[in-house]
Amino acid sequence: MDAFYASVEQASKPSLRGKAVIVGGLGPRGVVATASYEARRFGVHSAMPMGQARRLCPNGAYLIPRFTLYRQVSDIVMAMLRELSPLVEPLSLDEAFVDLEAGGVAFDSDSARATGERLRADIRAATGLSGSVGLAGSKMLAKVASEEAKPAGLLLIEPGTERELLAPMSVRTLPGVGPATGEHLRRAGITTVGELAEAGEDELVRMVGRAHGAGLYRMALGLDDRPVVAERDAKSVSVEDTFDVDLHDRVRIRGEVQRLADRCVRRLRGSGHSGRTIVLKVRRYDFSTLTRSETLRGPTDDPAVVREAAARLLEAVDTTGGVRLLGVGVTGLADYTQEDLFAQSSAAEAEAEAAEHEDDGAGGAAEPEATVGGAGPSEGPERSAEPQEAPERRWTAGSDVRHVLYGPGWVQGSGVGRVTVRFEQPGSEPGRVRTFRVDDPDLAPSDPLPLVGDLS
Repeated sequence: MDAFYASVEQASKPSLRGKAVIVGGLGPRGVVATASYEARRFGVHSAMPMGQARRLCPNGAYLIPRFTLYRQVSDIVMAMLRELSPLVEPLSLDEAFVDLEAGGVAFDSDSARATGERLRADIRAATGLSGSVGLAGSKMLAKVASEEAKPAGLLLIEPGTERELLAPMSVRTLPGVGPATGEHLRRAGITTVGELAEAGEDELVRMVGRAHGAGLYRMALGLDDRPVVAERDAKSVSVEDTFDVDLHDRVRIRGEVQRLADRCVRRLRGSGHSGRTIVLKVRRYDFSTLTRSETLRGPTDDPAVVREAAARLLEAVDTTGGVRLLGVGVTGLADYTQEDLFAQSSAAEAEAEAAEHEDDGAGGAAEPEATVGGAGPSEGPERSAEPQEAPERRWTAGSDVRHVLYGPGWVQGSGVGRVTVRFEQPGSEPGRVRTFRVDDPDLAPSDPLPLVGDLS
């Protein structure tokens, strides 16, 4: 898919069509996840610090990611791919390998090209978005072809023409050749794939190591015999947060780790897995990154167990000077859980301890508990009559809202007690902008509206 997150935002927000759209973290330390092609003309690209993007493209629309909507669109596209073949290997929400021969829909160049063009048209009709198709005899070459075809194109690499097509391309075109490897090769006088092939395997092994050097040489020759694998098992589940300001308070850091552990378990359970190894990631003020891990006796999806393990790992980390990023992950995934009879969670221990105290205090009246939703028994403790000031509601640029009178819209910006909303929806004309108090009772957060079909 082409500039996927940004294209979804343009399709769902009519006023942004043809405009520079940048999706990513909006805080001081946020990074760009995706930039529309209009924004790329200003030099904005993915993984760029958001502050730098704002300097390059000050008039762009900067929005938070809406992964719920991206997954919905991705599901539509992936379902279309699975209609073509049983062998579909997703790489991310917006990219996948498909073995067309296994699906019986393509055996030669003409049938492959026809299938690719039909797929692009079907994606456009169903989502209003454009995708690019690369067709080749191997996964590596198909990946290269799809990148060369962007945006909204199709490129077929005919068998026998691979080396000729690859030769003039930059070494950075090859999968796995990042900035560091590219610079290392450039210093050795190797800048194109053709020069990489001419260097020979022995020289490349000497330069970058055996495994990497042999792999580079094979790619330079256009060789890749990896099959398309329909199901790729998840190896880990993790969540992390980068903080706008370094955290110094140890209590706050512990609290953030506990919160991340809970989020990680929700994601773990959502994927239908449990895990055996708990991993803590800490990036400190000086950008040094530490990881600590603990392996349990068996796989778990118990949030209390994960919280406790993460807390133990944190105790072994020096956070003096400040923390800019925290992450909690679970690896060693399984599709079952195993109760650890020797390590009860603190929650269970606390429950047992409370029961003991209740037995010790026989004859004393237990304090009534409040019911879920607020009101407890009438004989419970009196609530304070002092009115509590509600925290100010936060409205993030790009998030979905709904107004009682004006209907669905999205937040353009907020500040000094006001929030600006543009009222429009997928398939509509560009909508009007209105401003409200941040605590306006008629304005509420909303779920994203689904995309409609062809919006061109």
